[in-house]
Amino acid sequence: MPRYKLLIEYDGTPFCGWQYQDNGPSVQGALEDAVAALAGTHVRVHGAGRTDAGVHALGQVAHIDLEKSYRTDQVRDALNAHLRPHPIGVLSAEIVPKTFEARFSAVKRHYIYRISNRRANLALDLHRAWRIARPLDVAAMHEAAQVLVGRHDFTTFRDTECQAKSPEKTLDQLDVTREGDAVSIVTSARSFLHSQVRSMVGSLVWVGHGRWTAADMRNALAARDRTACGPVAPPEGLYLVRVDY
Repeated sequence: MPRYKLLIEYDGTPFCGWQYQDNGPSVQGALEDAVAALAGTHVRVHGAGRTDAGVHALGQVAHIDLEKSYRTDQVRDALNAHLRPHPIGVLSAEIVPKTFEARFSAVKRHYIYRISNRRANLALDLHRAWRIARPLDVAAMHEAAQVLVGRHDFTTFRDTECQAKSPEKTLDQLDVTREGDAVSIVTSARSFLHSQVRSMVGSLVWVGHGRWTAADMRNALAARDRTACGPVAPPEGLYLVRVDY
């Protein structure tokens, strides 16, 4: 029974998130339907990260166990055929050892949050970036972001329904850059708490508007209190970029 590692991209707009749910279509559910069409039986698709509703992926990773051996290009092409018209693409498939686990073997996850800092409405980036009309001070945002880098108790930036056993995480990177109207917030860690990235982004936007300073960000982190967090950024600007193993 070979194990296949899948590299996947998707537009999260029409989905209730990665994980299968009763209240709407999920990325996991669409993939499992496609795998069933290939294999003739239901197969669980195990993902590296449970992205929320509306969140996108450029490099989500999953693994599946199939009873029959297929060429890796056959798996990729068959899944893509059965996934249509869902906005999901299987970029590659490869055979991996049974010890490989998409979620638990991961050593780092990389996300980017895209902000379009302009007055005009979004056309091509509709549902793919957060439009903020007021100017953002990106230098101040980057300075405040460095307060969050390192190992901390991120209770302030953790969803109240987060199921992680501990609020402590080590944030390896949180950089804010600008290129024209495009503001990018890039972050990396072994793992993140539920809504952590969007919570941090929303608070950084407050800094960008002059409502908070780096000191306010430090105080919010130290409070270890969800009510001390700034607004939670909308999901459409968030992308899972890559998972390292």
